[in-house]
Amino acid sequence: MVREAVRLGVIGGSGLYALGESGEEVWPNTPYGRPSDPIRLTQVGGQAVAFLPRHGRDHTIPPHEINFRANLFALSSLGVKRVIGPCAVGSLRPELEPGSVVICDQFVDRTRGRRDTFFDGPKVAHLSAADPYCSELRPLAAGAARQAGFPVADAGTMVVVQGPRFSTRAESQWFQRMGADVVGMTQYPEVVLARELGMCYVTLAVVTDFDAGLEGRPDVAAVTHEEVVAVFARSRDRLVQALEVLIAAVPERRGCDCQATAPSVGPEE
Repeated sequence: MVREAVRLGVIGGSGLYALGESGEEVWPNTPYGRPSDPIRLTQVGGQAVAFLPRHGRDHTIPPHEINFRANLFALSSLGVKRVIGPCAVGSLRPELEPGSVVICDQFVDRTRGRRDTFFDGPKVAHLSAADPYCSELRPLAAGAARQAGFPVADAGTMVVVQGPRFSTRAESQWFQRMGADVVGMTQYPEVVLARELGMCYVTLAVVTDFDAGLEGRPDVAAVTHEEVVAVFARSRDRLVQALEVLIAAVPERRGCDCQATAPSVGPEE
């Protein structure tokens, strides 16, 4: 039996390890190894969705060990053309309080050593990454988050750190001064790998804490993983609601230029 292609993928971050109705689980083989977990083919918001927990369903994979290339290639092999990648982030702005959502439009990469391209040679390609997040999906994501009851920032820059440790106070202050709004560990290289494959990408970045060293907030305590998980858990139901609304609102045909700005050659099969 030939499986119908699934056009929409969701990569769940910390605290989001399942989504939608129960469905078939597949574990595609890729040239880059295995993805983080079996991909569940399910129904969400009236649409077929491929769901993959970024860290594995038991959160056994730290951010610097995620096989991002396998994850994105596996989703693409199932027919996915659009990816929603919610994640947990720390706030670098006093006005972005825990429990709010940022629909990022930019990132700054501060990771190191991650396999961040499908073009290692002999094929060579250069992604146009000036605007890495999908212009069509971002306003839809903002509207869905508001409908679910989140305070929403329609745009923002995420600085992506290597992890698994959190920032020092000095690093946090540096990130603020260079203009970043939130800090996370997994958006890079996930978003650029999706774009290399011609897929649209959008994130709902759920603020779980004020990052240590937040200027103007000397009372902010050091971030802990337990705090992040607890705040995300309190936001989970609203996040699922937002995802359901967003998925239902995604148009059948793409009206963006994400595919057009992808490299004209594909990675090796």
